[in-house]
Amino acid sequence: MNNSSTVIQNITIVNEGSIFVSDVLIYNGVIQKIGDVPDSNGLNVIDGTGKYLLPGVIDGQVHFREPGLTHKGDMYTESRAAVAGGVTSYIDMPNTAPNVLTQEILKEKYHIASTKSLANYGFFLGVNGDNLEEILKTDTSQLLAVSDDGLYFTKKGNLLADNPQTMEVLFEKCKSIIAIHSEKEQIIEENEHIYREKYGEDVPVSYHPEIRSERACYEATVRAIDIARKHGARLHILHLSTAAETHLFQNDIPLNEKKITTEVSVHHLWFCNRDYERLGTLIKWNPAIKTEKDRDGLLQALLDDRIDIVTTDHAPHTLEEKMRPYFQSLSGAPIVQHSLAIMLEFYHQGRISLEKIVEKMCHNPAILYRIYNRGFIREGYFADLTICDLNASWTVGHDNILSKCGWSPLTGTQFRSKVTHTFVNGNLVYNNGSFDDTVMGQMLTVVAEKK
Repeated sequence: MNNSSTVIQNITIVNEGSIFVSDVLIYNGVIQKIGDVPDSNGLNVIDGTGKYLLPGVIDGQVHFREPGLTHKGDMYTESRAAVAGGVTSYIDMPNTAPNVLTQEILKEKYHIASTKSLANYGFFLGVNGDNLEEILKTDTSQLLAVSDDGLYFTKKGNLLADNPQTMEVLFEKCKSIIAIHSEKEQIIEENEHIYREKYGEDVPVSYHPEIRSERACYEATVRAIDIARKHGARLHILHLSTAAETHLFQNDIPLNEKKITTEVSVHHLWFCNRDYERLGTLIKWNPAIKTEKDRDGLLQALLDDRIDIVTTDHAPHTLEEKMRPYFQSLSGAPIVQHSLAIMLEFYHQGRISLEKIVEKMCHNPAILYRIYNRGFIREGYFADLTICDLNASWTVGHDNILSKCGWSPLTGTQFRSKVTHTFVNGNLVYNNGSFDDTVMGQMLTVVAEKK
């Protein structure tokens, strides 16, 4: 059902640094009015009393696995999990099969999403040493970003962080954001050798943050920032994992003026190295979850605006793929369904405000990636909205995990807040556990930069 005309009445709105109670009228997919709507005749009415209305979350980094890896997840299943968690838009990474290294593959991926994705969608064009010419002949100003993330799984040497010569050329010529996975593989390989000498192939996963170490991250980030500044490039460091790196970023200018930006993924805020004993390879991510000090430092940098956005790096694998010995266990885990619940749990703990959550998960991704008319509750903007009950306790369990892989490192975790409704382009796609999958999301469009 296309819920083209809906009024949400008496709801507490969190938007652009303010919290206030109002009505919201949705008409023809956009926010028609924010204010008193006295006549609700002929409208779908939602009573928002006691609940909170947020702009839909924009997740700037996911791996939804389609095409080619759909035994783990696909655009339908993972977007379904996303909207159940209040995520209305996502940007998917290029490490599908085939890798998204050409315009043709990129176009095909957009076509697949138009038929399967319940949320709005955008895609990064992949970049490595082999397709640099393809990138440079593209009008990169029209792209959300180019990225090397995940491409190192295809073969060694695909990380830009290991290829300063490639970065020099790309950073000089590319007009879009260049979003990179910032770790030095040489340092990681040296560390792997040390631990293989001691443990063979069965290295305890607790050493993952020692192998994919702070030094591997920090040195890569310093070098990338230096080259980006040299060329005036727009560099975005993906999934920051160390407190040390946070001091490389500035918070003295507004986001829309920054050329060097970064993000934190929710698992680096939620877990720390003490959790490896309990969860093992289920929380093996690249870059690694590190120490409590790193976790706390990342949250502090998010609060003081050195870190610009919150993402998930949602990366489903089958349990069989995760439960292998350390070197064979695949890195990544599903988390897009639970990112907003995690951040709202921090709110309940008194560690972050609702306004800051909305800024980092909704407003700032739209600003950073120049996404047209999304990320804010404004009249005339697309009605991408999520309603949350901040006093509805629930527990993550096998019966409510929606990602295709069917598991979560958060199983057994109790959250105090729950998403009750999610609107995508004015369509009520998620309503208290029920889905309307008759209307697909839309392609994210980029606002042209002012000359």
